[in-house]
Amino acid sequence: MADPRATILDIQGLNVYYGRSHALQGVDLALPRGILSLVGRNGMGKTTLCNAIMGLVPVSSGRISFRGRDLAGLSSAEIAQLGIGYVPQGRRIWRSLTVDEHLRLVSGREGAWTIDRVYSTFPRLSERRDHLGGHLSGGEQQMLAIGRALLLNPKLLLMDEPTEGLAPLIVQQVVDILIGLGEESGVNVLVIEQNIGVACTVSRQVAIMVNGRVYRVMDAPTLAGDRDLQQALLGVGRHAHDEIGDRAAADKRTDSRAESAGPIKIYMSNPKPPTGWSQPVPVRVIEGSARTQTRPEATALPVGDVHRMPVRRHSETILVAGTLDTKGTELRFLRDMLKGQGLKAQIVDLSTSGKPSGADIPPYAVAGFHPQGTSGVFTGDRGTAVAGMTLAFDRWIRHQGEIAGIISAGGSGATALVSPAMRSLPVGVPKLIVSTVASGDVSQYVGPSDILMMHSVADIQGINSITREVLGNAASALAGMVGNRRKKQDLGPEKPAIGITMFGVTTACVQQISELLGDRYDCLIFHATGVGGRSMEKLLESGKLAGIIDITTTEVCDMIAGGVFAADENRFEAPIKAGLPYIGSCGALDMVNFRAPETVPDNYRDRRFYEHNPQITLMRTTPEENARMGQWIGEKLNRMAAPVRFFLPEGGVSELDKPGGHFWDPEADNALFRALETTVRQSPDRRLIRVPHNVNDPGFAEVVVGAFTELHPAARKNRVERLTR
Repeated sequence: MADPRATILDIQGLNVYYGRSHALQGVDLALPRGILSLVGRNGMGKTTLCNAIMGLVPVSSGRISFRGRDLAGLSSAEIAQLGIGYVPQGRRIWRSLTVDEHLRLVSGREGAWTIDRVYSTFPRLSERRDHLGGHLSGGEQQMLAIGRALLLNPKLLLMDEPTEGLAPLIVQQVVDILIGLGEESGVNVLVIEQNIGVACTVSRQVAIMVNGRVYRVMDAPTLAGDRDLQQALLGVGRHAHDEIGDRAAADKRTDSRAESAGPIKIYMSNPKPPTGWSQPVPVRVIEGSARTQTRPEATALPVGDVHRMPVRRHSETILVAGTLDTKGTELRFLRDMLKGQGLKAQIVDLSTSGKPSGADIPPYAVAGFHPQGTSGVFTGDRGTAVAGMTLAFDRWIRHQGEIAGIISAGGSGATALVSPAMRSLPVGVPKLIVSTVASGDVSQYVGPSDILMMHSVADIQGINSITREVLGNAASALAGMVGNRRKKQDLGPEKPAIGITMFGVTTACVQQISELLGDRYDCLIFHATGVGGRSMEKLLESGKLAGIIDITTTEVCDMIAGGVFAADENRFEAPIKAGLPYIGSCGALDMVNFRAPETVPDNYRDRRFYEHNPQITLMRTTPEENARMGQWIGEKLNRMAAPVRFFLPEGGVSELDKPGGHFWDPEADNALFRALETTVRQSPDRRLIRVPHNVNDPGFAEVVVGAFTELHPAARKNRVERLTR
């Protein structure tokens, strides 16, 4: 029997009949706390299992236990009251009720999920709150079905085919919601899916259902990369039980010979095939071409209750990523150099050619993480295949747990292929790309992350006198970074870090905030020049920041009006996802940045300007631009579920915007404030606060720090200790 303390749902020997048809045949399944995906062909019993859990079909024998309580004899309503939510196949939306009426029917149960949060999570539902259910698209109906179930604040959520019939963009949104739920404490999900890519993305383990039974539970990456097993489960051809029977027999065959662990050097006297004119190969070339082989650890694929399955992590492993079909020699050289320094290294093959791969992680294991599964990558068209693999690799790497570091080598195509996944890794994880494009503008590859780009000098085509030196240095550099990170982790915890955005015209404010909080917090200042805001949000995503004080949101000005320090559409997304209190203000929302005066677009020539320095020209924003900015920022604030305090400094939003200042314009500022107040759905947790100070006045900094102290318990404790010394 599964330990009820370790599982949220325990099913033992479950049998369900439809007349004489034996639909569920002795199902055993244990769901630990988290997410579990259940896959199988149509007619295998997946929906019947959901209906049995919810009490919608009679159970002939067996036991269903939820949090240690037997569900036998309970009605569907009683089961739901215990804390089980259900998103059924087909959505089951009332055609004659509006979106808002659907949600209000089930709201009222205390918990983290409220109607406001549902609207923040699904902005499309907020836009269509007065529309009838029968007038919604399939994707909108699915959002509504999910939101309706979440309003019950369930401990367990059953989702039957949540992505069925949805467009890829909506599928991605549903996947993101599921991943977010899996990261929340107290929310557990059983996902019934036929889309292998979705099933393997949202869960670390996947249960496989065949002919009314749970055949096995296995690692998601293993299933994602196994085309034969996928064909057996969801494809056409032989009967599923025949193919899986063959496979089960193969699983039982094990090699009894013990292999010695540790790296082994393999030398080849002729690294290249000799000809009649070949000269003797120098020793240094033979040594440089030696391969390092590491015996793989023998591991048995676990079968049985999911809570007993280990989760594969890569905390000691360095990934060598690239296209093995075109850069195999170079990638193996990097791997062998790393192994030669006593490090664990694995090659991740991102090839899209379909050629056989001898990599530790073959292409199909990565491609399975595409929203459409491997078919979304291996399209037969190089352009769409590479784009698909780029997306799949990004999603794959987000689900690998911690890794020690990652390195790649290639041209512009390979660099574009690996860099999005590298950017998704936390700041601090060593990342290095040896690239032919590394001597130019690499901002599109590095973005706000800490990727190290190394110029290859010569083209990366084989191992020669140049590439041997460059790739060798790259491997040694990564090894050094990995070693340094391990040493740092041994030093123990530091002061919690907070991020603060600053511009020259808000410097006084940020200095005062840092002085008030600096004794207990590591105040990291980010220059709001486009990449600064993205870098702060990257650190927040990486868990490096305990909070943010987003004083200077000026990058939105440049995004709206076409300046040079522009944010992108993802600005504020990290605070939305982080679930931490957000402190922000209108700092420097009065100016658009251009380079030297002659670079200002002609259509702006009659505007008000200020020469910050010979290379930077500032342009005052208009009431119309401010209204657009207020609406855009307000819509982002509406999506934040955690407490929000956003400050409106009535005395001016910058050093230039104050009485007598060059950009003082109360009409423009009020247009900004009114747009925010019109757009933001204010509540006790989401507040806009007008302050009768300029952003750089001491009184403004004190109010901001007071809000930060109120919303962050650790800050409140630190402040009390400081005042009582």
